[in-house]
Amino acid sequence: MSTGTGSPRLEVASMPYPAGSSLEALRVDLHAAWAVPAEAVERHEGLVAASPPPAERSPELRAEIAAACDEARAERLRFMDEHADAVYDVLTGGRTAHPRIAELVEAAAAEFPGLVPTAAQLAGERSRAQAGKEGREIDQGIFLRGVLRSPVAGAHLMDAMLRPTPEALERLPEFSRTGLLEMESVRLERRDGVAYLTMCRDDRLNAEDEQQVDDMETAVDLALLDPGVRVGLLRGGEMSHPRYRGRRVFSAGINLKKLHAGEISLVGFLLRRELGYISKIVRGVRAGAGGAWHRPLIDKPWVAAVDGFAIGGGAQLLLVFDHVIAASDAYLSLPAAQEGIIPGAGNLRLGRCAGPRISRQVILGGRRIWASEPDARHLVDEVVEPGEVGAAAERIVRRLQGPAVVTNRRMLNLAEEPPEEFRRYMAEFALQQALRIYGEDVLDKVGRFGRPAGRGPS
Repeated sequence: MSTGTGSPRLEVASMPYPAGSSLEALRVDLHAAWAVPAEAVERHEGLVAASPPPAERSPELRAEIAAACDEARAERLRFMDEHADAVYDVLTGGRTAHPRIAELVEAAAAEFPGLVPTAAQLAGERSRAQAGKEGREIDQGIFLRGVLRSPVAGAHLMDAMLRPTPEALERLPEFSRTGLLEMESVRLERRDGVAYLTMCRDDRLNAEDEQQVDDMETAVDLALLDPGVRVGLLRGGEMSHPRYRGRRVFSAGINLKKLHAGEISLVGFLLRRELGYISKIVRGVRAGAGGAWHRPLIDKPWVAAVDGFAIGGGAQLLLVFDHVIAASDAYLSLPAAQEGIIPGAGNLRLGRCAGPRISRQVILGGRRIWASEPDARHLVDEVVEPGEVGAAAERIVRRLQGPAVVTNRRMLNLAEEPPEEFRRYMAEFALQQALRIYGEDVLDKVGRFGRPAGRGPS
């Protein structure tokens, strides 16, 4: 049975453990510990069930529900702070199963009612615009913060997210044979040892949504798993968007129209993107039983070629690539603070590349950096004329195919971003980003958004 996230449903949590086993005893203890927080959750849910939709509530009713909600969330936070490892062990059969985040939260909803929203509750939320939701994803953020804060549970979950998706494993034989895969938003082609990933949402300036996250993870997995690929190259395709017709564009970032419509989720987009394909670009994909004893992850060098602009999530991507080429008329920006959200792991990585002062100017002040200006040298390795981007990229992918490149980029990534540092960042990100996407300022901004192409430059 599919969860709609490219992975089969986790069944561990729904199966009883043998009587007298340590896991069953742990499960009994956890349910006893959850009983008190569950009472606060039930009080809040009772108020919500007896109330009209959020937009129709009186100020007094909103305040009453908000107070009950805060009490319930404080109880969830306390429960996870105290029991995260035990909860994770129960949900994964003592860490013998390897659920991805979507499967994990689904299992938690079944095992501990009220800890996170059910699939039915999320489906109801999904049918509403962002401003009309109850904000149930915040409860997922509380839960995942607790899991990721744990060096044991968090490391296990991060490792699970590095496994290839079922979609990629299913498509791998065909791609290895043909060297070509066309998906809705990404085209993948292998030529002479290079995996060419082309983002091809031509009508929306490659503004990213959940479909593109799905397709990008499949493409990254295949590029890493295919033994015929030695290096990956990411570039935006030609646009059909009226303002940029016939021109290549790298990425306009998050699709704000989808965010306003309630179709950008915490788990399926914001967390899966960071812990999934972007993390695989940095660390590689888990090789499985066929992997080498000395290296359980398959990792390869990556090159990015920027035409036009890399806004928001597009600029975030550049921070994990081994070599970045940009057209001289291209620019980079991270306007997430102006939109009210957190730019993924950009806060963790941008300061490392550009220094703390530039990082604050870009993230807090909305500074746009043009490829031609001196400060761009911290973010871009090579600047060429717009018509020479493709040729420059070809030169670099040939240079990065040497046998020592993979090992050295692995050691550089380990030194620059240790997995434990990334895990701690993502733990807090899970909650803070969930809070931000339901902040009143964010709802007001995306509610006024009407352009069909995601963000697009101003």
